[in-house]
Amino acid sequence: MNGEREVLRDGTTPVHGTEEAAAPAASEESGGAGRDTAVPLNAADARDVVTRLLEEEFCGLGGEGPADVVVADALLVTSELVTNAVRHGGGLTGFEARITDDGLLLTVADASPRAPVTAERDPGTMPIGGYGWLLVRRLAKHVTVRHLPGGKHIVALVALA
Repeated sequence: MNGEREVLRDGTTPVHGTEEAAAPAASEESGGAGRDTAVPLNAADARDVVTRLLEEEFCGLGGEGPADVVVADALLVTSELVTNAVRHGGGLTGFEARITDDGLLLTVADASPRAPVTAERDPGTMPIGGYGWLLVRRLAKHVTVRHLPGGKHIVALVALA
């Protein structure tokens, strides 16, 4: 499936091989509610895009929007994916945020073909950094790494309910 690999919350791949991504990538599907495909300059800009998207989607619902903790999780996943693309992925080359029936679907593209890694931790130390990928895998309902020529796309689905 073109180098696509689903990563489960525990960091393993599914037993029965690669499954479909949480949803098609931006280039594979047109339309979609609350779609934003501009490439932000940094993590703060990406969080602003997601905040506006969530406000537009849930504005006027009389308090029926996602809970604050869900919004915080969505913003944290956004920030970590974009920061990792900038710091470790050779730069952010694409970004899409949209609302689907299943939640907030984020697609972050970078210029590195290398898959994200989880560093081994010595339980007796308190290292600074290195927790972003762990947080993304823990907070996202589904995470897929799709390897492409010249880089990769990471697709993360964050439940909003």
